[in-house]
Amino acid sequence: MNFAGQLRPVVAAIAMLAATGYAVRAEEANDYPTSARAEYVYGCMKANGETRQAIEQCSCSIDVVASIVPYERYVTAETALSMSQVRGNLGTQFRTSEQANAAVNDLRRAQAEAEVRCF
Repeated sequence: MNFAGQLRPVVAAIAMLAATGYAVRAEEANDYPTSARAEYVYGCMKANGETRQAIEQCSCSIDVVASIVPYERYVTAETALSMSQVRGNLGTQFRTSEQANAAVNDLRRAQAEAEVRCF
């Protein structure tokens, strides 16, 4: 067997590993359900005008957020933001929780990145 014949299986294995790694990253970036993406885009459009340009920018924005923040972390941040609006002790627990604040900060950083890339 010549050198090219020996190299062919190695190249095939490397290509297979690269494709597998890419597929995993694509799945991670697309782990947001359609309803969560639609809700984000809807809220974004309400805040930025209901134009064709806004739908393009808001769709881009959720794609960027999804590529940075895993869906589970996104849910934690959205829950913390929602529950922190509640008055009284329950709302205070969400406003002062270190875990909730960290998730919210991650989401805000991702949204800032999306703002730079998409708007």
